[in-house]
Amino acid sequence: MDFGALCTLARRLRRFAASCRGLVAVPVGGLCAACALASGPELPELQSAPVTELPGSFADRPEAGAHQPLEWWRAFADPVLDEVVESVLASNFDMAEAVARVQQARIQARRADAAILPTVRARAGVDSFDAPINAGIGAQLRELGLDDALGASGLTLPDRLGLTTYSLNAEFEYELDFWGRVRHASLAAGAELLASESDMRAARIGLLAETIAAYFDIVHHRRQTMIARETVDVLKERERVAETRYDRGLTDLLALHRARQALRDTQAGLPPLDDRLAEAEGRLAVLLGGYRDDVAELLPASLSPAHIADAVPAGIPADLLLQRPDVRAAGYRLESAGQDIETRRAELLPSLSFSGAIGLQTTNATGLFNVQQWFSNLASNLLAPVFDGDRLASNVALAHARFNELAAAYGRSVVTAVAEVEVALAGMRNAARRHALLAGLREEARASLELRSQRYVSGVGRYADFLDARRTSLDVESALVGAEWNLALARLAVHRALGGHWTAPETIVAEAPDAAPPPARPLTESGG
Repeated sequence: MDFGALCTLARRLRRFAASCRGLVAVPVGGLCAACALASGPELPELQSAPVTELPGSFADRPEAGAHQPLEWWRAFADPVLDEVVESVLASNFDMAEAVARVQQARIQARRADAAILPTVRARAGVDSFDAPINAGIGAQLRELGLDDALGASGLTLPDRLGLTTYSLNAEFEYELDFWGRVRHASLAAGAELLASESDMRAARIGLLAETIAAYFDIVHHRRQTMIARETVDVLKERERVAETRYDRGLTDLLALHRARQALRDTQAGLPPLDDRLAEAEGRLAVLLGGYRDDVAELLPASLSPAHIADAVPAGIPADLLLQRPDVRAAGYRLESAGQDIETRRAELLPSLSFSGAIGLQTTNATGLFNVQQWFSNLASNLLAPVFDGDRLASNVALAHARFNELAAAYGRSVVTAVAEVEVALAGMRNAARRHALLAGLREEARASLELRSQRYVSGVGRYADFLDARRTSLDVESALVGAEWNLALARLAVHRALGGHWTAPETIVAEAPDAAPPPARPLTESGG
């Protein structure tokens, strides 16, 4: 939604707050202050629900400031991921469906706009009349005795009567839109078009989030599988050492059983990892509109995405009204419902329409080029509802009820957006804390492994102790890989909750295709 139109909607909601009570709250009041200096065309007054103020900041107090959306997936700094995203956007079936829905809405908007202008149709016709004399007008002439009168004068009626008339004319129809019925219907269709475009952007963000999540799942399960196999190798060696010590009588059977049990448990964990990896690759294949072979061709054997722990600038809650496409779609549909109320009200009032035709008419085809054969007709029609069984009034009441429903939906979308951002920010903060703790633990495990290795090489430490330290290091590494996975998904959740990525304007290099706000009233084939 463009800024001016959004501000207009917020002002309307505020104006009706004093007159409507008991309806669901629509928290867009915080936007009014941001719109104080914005200007835009004033549309007719609409009813709305009372509003409440948006919070001034998010609970986690993330970085604020003036922000604009970018190709936010590039914040993960992974060229392979960028290539995957571009491939999905080019071939995904869900995006193709969303684009088709926008095209349908655009056509509907054009149809509504067309009703504002007169309808003009060209018509060329040939009317031929041929009937026996004993039927139709010939029979009526005989009943009047005109055939006898003609016979007395030496004239006789033919057996058949025929006449061919050629016409070439233009017909027109036009309804004077006194009460704005057609205009409001056009505005409602335009708002539905913008809502459809916002739905497409929401679908695009959802698609990107699913793609990135599937990619990180593949990365995670590949790394976990690699670590699990290294752990199996270590445990096999640990089992061999335990068997040797048991054969020499240096340890008991229980220690040997523990070594074997640890090996079997780790080996049993490999098939589920393979299953989860196959499932993630299958999800990515569907998103690509292909098969798992396509995923294998797209992804290299080794994946090592960069670890990004920087905070995501979230701006202020009012930014969500401009950035989140689902909130914008709800706002557009609320606007469309308000315009529909005005359309239904106008149907209660009289309508005045004109129709007519002008052209040429002759019984000889060559006469169509004779301007003396012109004709014209003009008709006006005043239609006023008198009794319709309360159908038109019910349409107005139904439009009001639908508006109230969409006002509640809009309010829910706003508070849901704020809540999702706050939950995502909290999740990312906690994921970052856990990752930092495990990163410190990995350094300790590596230091311990290095010490055990030196002691073993120096002959003062046991080989079994070195293997145990190696296993501990792998366990910590596995936990850290899981923490990196959780942190990446938590960051993804923040981006999705914000409707993209917010970054300071001075860092902008190139805007994403969906970064620019849609026009207030698009009527041409653009974007998509």
